[in-house]
Amino acid sequence: MDLFMKASAGVLITVIVSMILAKQGKDFSVLLILCVCGMVMSVAGIYIQKLLDFIITLMDMGQLNQDFIEILFKTMGIGLLCEITCLICNDSGNAALGKSIQVLAAVVILCLCIPLFSKLLELVKEVLELV
Repeated sequence: MDLFMKASAGVLITVIVSMILAKQGKDFSVLLILCVCGMVMSVAGIYIQKLLDFIITLMDMGQLNQDFIEILFKTMGIGLLCEITCLICNDSGNAALGKSIQVLAAVVILCLCIPLFSKLLELVKEVLELV
């Protein structure tokens, strides 16, 4: 939690400095924001690594299929990347680009889930054959 508090404080300071820089020129303000976003993502990576370790432990204990866990991780990554990209687009005044990346992410996530849907259909067929 200490890293989260430091990152939050850094983001708030960046917002203030960015507002001051934006009055002189928006270029440095945007560059500062992108750099701080990168640093925040590196802090998030530390927490994500802990989460991944826990999920891998659960996967080993439950003998879960690795392919499905991989789909889960890819979906999570696409969702996070989409959200960050959309927010950056909206902040820069390009809301249409932000919405288009959301649509693209939804389609890609649905395509990633095709193996899950196929497995679910197979399971339903098996259940119906038993009845």
